[in-house]
Amino acid sequence: MLVTFIVVAAGLVGATGLILGLFLGVASEKFKVEVDETEAKVRAALPGNNCGACGFPGCDGCAKAIAKGEAPVNQCPVGGAAVTAKIAEIMGANATGETADKKVAFVRCQGDCDKAKQAYHYTGIADCSDLAVVPNGSEKECPYSCCGYGTCVKACKFDAIHIVNGVAVVDKEKCVACGACVKACPKHIIDLVPYKKKHNVACQNHLKGKVVKDSCSTGCIACGMCEKNCPFDAIHVTDGLAVMNDKCKDCGICAQKCPTGAITGKRPVKPAAQKSAAPAAPKAPANATAPADGAKATTTAAPTEAKASAPAPAAKPAEQPKDIANA
Repeated sequence: MLVTFIVVAAGLVGATGLILGLFLGVASEKFKVEVDETEAKVRAALPGNNCGACGFPGCDGCAKAIAKGEAPVNQCPVGGAAVTAKIAEIMGANATGETADKKVAFVRCQGDCDKAKQAYHYTGIADCSDLAVVPNGSEKECPYSCCGYGTCVKACKFDAIHIVNGVAVVDKEKCVACGACVKACPKHIIDLVPYKKKHNVACQNHLKGKVVKDSCSTGCIACGMCEKNCPFDAIHVTDGLAVMNDKCKDCGICAQKCPTGAITGKRPVKPAAQKSAAPAAPKAPANATAPADGAKATTTAAPTEAKASAPAPAAKPAEQPKDIANA
């Protein structure tokens, strides 16, 4: 009797397992999700940072867009040329333009400890997010300035941004434009700009010119010199701050005309001054022009020539100019 119960129980368990197995097999075939092999290969080639710098929700979204042809093979800015080449091979496309649209982070502030005036000394938590909520939002007199406590540095996974003399500085060669520092900055003074662009407005202060000038030596004072001299209508003063648009040709005229240096890429003028002064030096020692000063000049020039020709009686000519001068 006991053996019969055991056999029946085993049969019931086996039958139940068989039925469930058949059900799951049918369900998996009927409700299966089609997987794009190309998308899976592209996803495997991506670095997997899920930073969102590509403009899609993570690497999965980027891989899906590339596989469908909705995004170029160089959509991922973090992977660089190596990842672009792999994806191009998968997609059967040419790996072109991987650096043409490369962008890097740019800090719109130059107010370091030497250029910006300090309003007070902050002794709280060493984090920009905490400093941004205190009065003025910064130790410096400029309320739009970089806090300098490295919240962006902590957010960067590529060691591409550091605090130098109280202001954040980006290493363009290490930056992959992931946008982590842009999101982390509580003052919103970090943007992504083209890698090759040399001239950018490095200021975010919208206050009046006098107030800006009193708080920082390199702030934009909204004088309008950049706007007046730009031949491409590519920069305008809006709400007390110079703003560039897509018409910019990166000619650098605005940077040269900016009186405070708020626009980066200004060419130095000192070498040009040295070149103009150099040819003027050899004109000074000219013997032909010495007699033009008058009789005294001619009488004093003669003894000097005598010195050069006859060095022995040098004492006698030296006394002659004194006598002439006294006469």
